[in-house]
Amino acid sequence: MSNPLILIPARMQATRLPGKPLADINGEPMIVHVWRRAVESGAGDVAVATDASEIAAAIEAAGGRAVMTSADHQTGSDRIKEAADILDPERHYDIIVNVQGDFPTLEPSAIAAAVKPLADPAVDIATLAGEITDEEEKVAPSVVKLIGSEIAPGHMRALYFTRATAPAGEGPLYHHVGLYAYRRAALDRFVSLPQSPLELREKLEQLRALEDGMRIDVMIIDHVPRGVDTPPDLDRARAILKAR
Repeated sequence: MSNPLILIPARMQATRLPGKPLADINGEPMIVHVWRRAVESGAGDVAVATDASEIAAAIEAAGGRAVMTSADHQTGSDRIKEAADILDPERHYDIIVNVQGDFPTLEPSAIAAAVKPLADPAVDIATLAGEITDEEEKVAPSVVKLIGSEIAPGHMRALYFTRATAPAGEGPLYHHVGLYAYRRAALDRFVSLPQSPLELREKLEQLRALEDGMRIDVMIIDHVPRGVDTPPDLDRARAILKAR
């Protein structure tokens, strides 16, 4: 039986939307909405990993758990690694789920889906993707595409991730969702690796794992949550959540 820990990395510094974890969405900070989605998933215990006391205070006021981490981390993966070690030095949690703190419209069921591929001991990391239906997204470099082989309906093994429009030819294209479930040992291994050539070229952290021979499986979901990076993104999230 697996024992997942869901961690939500959050920091105040954001170039296009400073202080976005505390941005108000219908009366609550965005980070609280994300925390609630994670709790509602029922996939495991939940905590927010942050270097900002304001974020920790917001989560604790909502009844959640926060852990303070270093301000020096370059990536969310590094932050959740430290948080996992602080919260669970005896390593009772064998799966660590990284849920981005700017996914307020994330469906709780998507978090639970991300853990499923790790039932196979050959899988190191699991993540999510959804079929692209918008023609503009198919060619947008900001939309990361999954290239994979189908293992079973709705379940693929990742071969590559790219900002290009790929694969070529007839067939669906898939929008990668940046939510990851790591086997605990795989997270340790991943953060210890240097940045890889393709990671630096595409600016995609997950390519470091693939270049090192780690296996990433992907569950295909119907709803692709959009991250909040700009004021228009924030307005869209407010509208979506108000309608629910």
